[in-house]
Amino acid sequence: MTRPAAIITGGVRGIGLACAEALADGGFDILVADLAEQAPDGLAADISARGAKLAYISCDIANLDSHAALVDAAMQAFGRIDCLVNNAGVGAAVRGDLLELKPENFDRTLDINLRGTVFLSQAVAKAMLATPSDRTKSIITVTSVSAEMASPERSEYCISKAGLSMWVKNLALRLAPESIGVFEVRPGIVRTDMTAGVTARYDALIDSGLVPARRWGEASDIGAVVATLAAGRLGFSTGSIINVDGALSVPRL
Repeated sequence: MTRPAAIITGGVRGIGLACAEALADGGFDILVADLAEQAPDGLAADISARGAKLAYISCDIANLDSHAALVDAAMQAFGRIDCLVNNAGVGAAVRGDLLELKPENFDRTLDINLRGTVFLSQAVAKAMLATPSDRTKSIITVTSVSAEMASPERSEYCISKAGLSMWVKNLALRLAPESIGVFEVRPGIVRTDMTAGVTARYDALIDSGLVPARRWGEASDIGAVVATLAAGRLGFSTGSIINVDGALSVPRL
């Protein structure tokens, strides 16, 4: 039987790599899209050891003209697309007073995190609809607790994730009649390259109780959720937000 296939953007490290590994463990063949010209050493062996095939394409999702080639690469490699994991994204270029936010930094964040992700989702959804099957299909977008929780020192990041959250709702409504599950996964404070520069700050905040679970999130925490969604076990929950944050986002007195 033909294996299902998944695209993971930003899949060479951190949350994206954990999603690729979890999906490979779950029976998916994997196409990773990332900025590097070639897949990093060890990625193919890692995915192959999990019993999956790997395809790789160099792609900047902010460049909308690259989306067709990404979709074509997946179709040529696997003949199908059953899951898209929208993971690629950037943080704020500069953390600081939002009154000093520069338009070029705002544009960079929105172009990648929001605009690029929206239109890649559109392209993949069209490809999914053009190749009907009885397999579970899903589009899973990794946002952040910052889609709801404000951080004035990186407001453009929060805006990009809040916009994505609304995009997920609208896409879920459009694709629900087509039996394509659409989900938003909101990580909290996760140990990745993006948070490496503020580790000491977050260590102190976690120790002080900001995260009720009293620990960092790990990329594997996100991968486990994504794999569960992609497997279709929560299909009737399409349109849902899944918080993966150790109860960080739960309102408290």
